[in-house]
Amino acid sequence: MITFSNETILLKGARVFEFEEIDQLFQQKIHQTILSINLSALIYNLKEYRSMISPSAKIMAMVKAFSYGSGSYEIANLLQFNNTDYLAVAYADEGVALRKAGITLPVMVMNPEENTFNALVKYDLEPEIFSFSILRAFQKYLYSAAINNFPVHIKLDTGMHRLGFEESEMQLLAGQLRNNSMIRVRSVFSHLVASENKEEDAYTLHQSAIFLQCCNTIQEALGYPFLKHIVNTSAIHRHPELQMDMVRLGIGLYGIDHDPVMQSKLKNVSTLTTTVSQIKKVRSGDSVGYGRKAILKSDATIATVRIGYADGYPRSLGNGVGSMLVKNKMVPVVGNVCMDMTMLDVTGADINEGDEVIVFGEGLPVQTLAHWCNTISYEIMTGISQRVRRVYYEE
Repeated sequence: MITFSNETILLKGARVFEFEEIDQLFQQKIHQTILSINLSALIYNLKEYRSMISPSAKIMAMVKAFSYGSGSYEIANLLQFNNTDYLAVAYADEGVALRKAGITLPVMVMNPEENTFNALVKYDLEPEIFSFSILRAFQKYLYSAAINNFPVHIKLDTGMHRLGFEESEMQLLAGQLRNNSMIRVRSVFSHLVASENKEEDAYTLHQSAIFLQCCNTIQEALGYPFLKHIVNTSAIHRHPELQMDMVRLGIGLYGIDHDPVMQSKLKNVSTLTTTVSQIKKVRSGDSVGYGRKAILKSDATIATVRIGYADGYPRSLGNGVGSMLVKNKMVPVVGNVCMDMTMLDVTGADINEGDEVIVFGEGLPVQTLAHWCNTISYEIMTGISQRVRRVYYEE
């Protein structure tokens, strides 16, 4: 008999063969709340954006925050196989995890910290340099380690006012970059504030003008070429004239775009499902959930499902604010969302214990949940707990 331990196993075949039954035998996590990621849809979306990008422009794919909740190595590996030029993560430990998993693409670390300089160098991760203090600290580290020409990315603040060198600091920055043998500038970039908003197009163009002017100052100091990039997902199609040398593709990979026309061209990538634990008949006048926030006005059938705020289902969706999809029927949340469970009013629905319930996906977009919560899709997606099992499939 063959035994398996700490192994990665690929099950490949058409879904009609119901390989998920075999999959369950090998799973490390058996929680029945599952985030299914359609890798074919993700690559389809990549190709949609790629068709809008100048052939000379590179693509930096954003895989920070566990690839927007979709998985780290799994998504990065797919992007690497499909010839993405760069990856970007928020912190060094995310990049280290990718390297340990075999990712060889260049990786930009957007928020490097001094205590991670060893890891940056050891794992060939390229830091974003956004201030004079981080520049001096990194140069000091490189000097002590006798390292020259280490690749870095210079971040300019053209209006976000989050991280980056200001326009007024360009001459000072140019002076510190001139004849600097310890670092090699791979790219200079900035972040558009409202590229998705037509009413802010003038400000977007204002940002790009500042950016190019700053790049000219840096170019004169360096004397060698570097990549320039300012375009994010929305700007790829809304401001193609700003694509320059590279674009940064993020949420669009996962099937979400602010523009309705572009949204219609994308495929849904992620589907969050759970199952029914128990079904109860509850009488009028009785309450459901903590705090007795839901007092039934009529007899109802209540289904308890295996997802709660510890899984990333926002507590703000309780008491009828949110709904889930049961056999193509939208059913409301009843009472407060619990840590591990949520109750639904399934009165009149054809549902049994053990049945699947769609939390978001086809028929119930994650954007809808975000709207109900008065937030953005990013927060919903990145908030999905690590205890939720990720299942990757291709069509």
